[in-house]
Amino acid sequence: MDLFLRIIKFGLTGLLGMAIDFGATWLCKEKIKINKYVSNAIGFTLAVTNNYLINRVWTFQSTNAHWGTEFSKFLGVSLIGLALNTLIIYLFHQRKNGTNFYVAKFFAIVIVFVWNFLANMLFTFK
Repeated sequence: MDLFLRIIKFGLTGLLGMAIDFGATWLCKEKIKINKYVSNAIGFTLAVTNNYLINRVWTFQSTNAHWGTEFSKFLGVSLIGLALNTLIIYLFHQRKNGTNFYVAKFFAIVIVFVWNFLANMLFTFK
């Protein structure tokens, strides 16, 4: 049951992160006119910072005094996630000729969710 509850908490945190990610990406890409991949990285980075703080306290209830090391691990996992995220967007949006950027981004987020949960549970917050 503990694992199921953690997945739910991680998912809820991820939904908030997704809102931050999509919102920042949209703002940067559509309103500020920043390159779509740079906008994606900005949105992802803001979401990662938010998600670390919430997951540390709520999802995994970490008491690790070395939060800088823990955040570095979380960031490393997230950067691998960002690389996967960007690759998936590229493959669906560029290579599939016409898949909507935001649809491709949604698929990327779903796939990267699995990676992030497992890596953080088994590595960052173990």
